[in-house]
Amino acid sequence: MRTFDVVVLGGGSGSQVATAAAKQGFEAAVVEPGPIGGACITRGCVPSKGLIHRADLCETIRRADRFGVDATLDGIEYGAVVDRVHDTVFEKADRAAESLESTENVTLYDAAGRFVDDREIELDGGDADGERIRGEHVVIAVGGRPVVPPIDGVEDVEILTSDDALYLDSAPDSLAIVGGGYIGVELGHFFDAVGVDVTIVGRSDVLVPRESRAVSEAVTRSLSDRCTVRAGHEATEIRASDDGGRVLLAEPATEGGDDDDANGGEAIEIRADEILLATGRRPNTDDLGLDATGVETTDDGHVSTDETLETDVDGVWALGDVLPADPFKHVADREAEVVGTNVLARLREDGGERGSDPETMDRDVVPHAIFTDPRVASVGPTPAALDEDDIEYDAVRVGYDVAPLGLLLDEPEAFVQVLTAADGESILGCHVVGPDAPVLIQEVVSAMTVGGGAVEDVLDPIHVHPALSEAVLGAFAACASREISTAPDWRDVGSESE
Repeated sequence: MRTFDVVVLGGGSGSQVATAAAKQGFEAAVVEPGPIGGACITRGCVPSKGLIHRADLCETIRRADRFGVDATLDGIEYGAVVDRVHDTVFEKADRAAESLESTENVTLYDAAGRFVDDREIELDGGDADGERIRGEHVVIAVGGRPVVPPIDGVEDVEILTSDDALYLDSAPDSLAIVGGGYIGVELGHFFDAVGVDVTIVGRSDVLVPRESRAVSEAVTRSLSDRCTVRAGHEATEIRASDDGGRVLLAEPATEGGDDDDANGGEAIEIRADEILLATGRRPNTDDLGLDATGVETTDDGHVSTDETLETDVDGVWALGDVLPADPFKHVADREAEVVGTNVLARLREDGGERGSDPETMDRDVVPHAIFTDPRVASVGPTPAALDEDDIEYDAVRVGYDVAPLGLLLDEPEAFVQVLTAADGESILGCHVVGPDAPVLIQEVVSAMTVGGGAVEDVLDPIHVHPALSEAVLGAFAACASREISTAPDWRDVGSESE
């Protein structure tokens, strides 16, 4: 049995730990049965954003007349769009595999791995099928997969998950999406933009309900103008229709909200060519053999770790979607840095006592974005979360039109919402809706992370004019009741309390 200094289960962000160890002269192995790069590269954020970019182009053309531009969209070569994205991401995955294979001190196993004890792995598949390897340190980074909820009839009818929906040979005429979270609204935006008749069914009374309420309402209004949104309903049955399509039945799931959005509390029947389940993701730990180890998991299969990302078993670590918090690629990359630093420190100690100051994972400031239309980006808690924790705060919300460029863009749903501590000086969070929101939020993330986390940390730097970053500046100026010289002369810098 071959023994490695580091064995990484999963070829996504976790592979960075293997390469970091290899560069320091340690022997590392990566065990991955699928494309290298993890779900993000081939089945998640990268291909979906490639498709969404094409959707944005379609919507820009359709809305051109708002700005006096006479443009028409004559057609969409759906197959060519999908093929281009598919080829791009899988070429990237192939290059990542070639890079790993060519890295000195790294062994790549094209196989699945299953624990047979705390740090011994049996390989399943590929040329090494049945072999066992052992790691002085083992990193669990096997990612997650779409959840298929126990809806009546779901096993009897062919349905789509987000994995399938990214690479369809042709677009359906109609599509019912079950799930109003970020996956549902991103794919809803894409399919609507390429001409599909889209219906989105969500349990809450608004889409993306985990966001700030103002954000959720803005996204719901915007998508309701383009798609059929059936908020406040839970899918209860799926069956085939006589014409070869699908029938989805849904019952009222929540109280409150707009009666029209909830269809007056009545059960609904939706007919569509295809049904897409976008009801969350689950960790790929159920077939990992963790019952042969001392690694603790939650009831839903997430791995438990301490703040250094080490599990209950000495030398076994975890990162990425197998953890219960922050299932984002950018967070997994940071987690890989933490695990890599700690593993290398242990290896250099050559079996000695643990270092007194290990690296820990800081989750205080974690941004995320939703690539629907309108764009969404957030960092920090929502007003509802602060209310639940009885934390006093102030909130202001200003539209993009506080900035000259924002005014010209004419985006009625676009805004910046800032949450500050009751003293009005410390930043608690920020939520942005509108063009370039994922870029605009980064200024606030930097202020909260490497700055002092104060409102002045955003106000003091000079902002480019005219640029959308002035919308962020305007929102923070409103927090401080400060006038800004970049505000249009015909408009006051005001705020809308939340």
